[in-house]
Amino acid sequence: MLVNAFTGLGVSPSQAEGILNKLGYPEGKEGDWAREILGTRVRVVAANKVDVEGAEDWVKELQKRFENVVPTSALAELILRRAARGGYVKYVPGDGDFEVLKPLTEEQRKALELVRRVLERWGSTGVQEAINRAVLSRNIVVFPVADENRWTDGEGNVLPDALVLPKGSTALDLAYAIHTDIGKKFIAAVDGRTKRRVGKDYELKHLDVIRIVAGR
Repeated sequence: MLVNAFTGLGVSPSQAEGILNKLGYPEGKEGDWAREILGTRVRVVAANKVDVEGAEDWVKELQKRFENVVPTSALAELILRRAARGGYVKYVPGDGDFEVLKPLTEEQRKALELVRRVLERWGSTGVQEAINRAVLSRNIVVFPVADENRWTDGEGNVLPDALVLPKGSTALDLAYAIHTDIGKKFIAAVDGRTKRRVGKDYELKHLDVIRIVAGR
């Protein structure tokens, strides 16, 4: 199958089929195929270390040269994640602020002061924004389940998995994403919200809950 050659690039069967219908087989057209495939991917520049002095100048320079530049401080995000894990602050990734929940040491206070400066200047640490632009701008999240009524897997876990798929992906694409054998033995899919049975060409929506029916 042609799509297997592009597995590492995350090209779905339906995307490969679309490019194939447009360009024909890649022999002699490798450059055209490369451009088409790259066009299905989102490129984001995470301009890290905006917590250091002089960051604004080189962020502006990057923004002149490239599109989709996100000012980012991985250090600030790490500090917040660790502080939240320890119960010191309340923080939701991507938020532009945080709440201190208990007394801090002097070292912890200084670390959070650095974070506060980043948030005040840039609005967030940029990490979640970079992820959102890279992942969700052209993709959707779908929840595959074994029981469409309870939204559980075979062991009773509720919504145990979330798969990121390109927008325009079909029920068949989801089946292949779960496992190649399931894709090959695909029979139908069931929408967990409407309980409606759909075919292989059903176009998935963001946050769909889907059970795949496959042969043995």
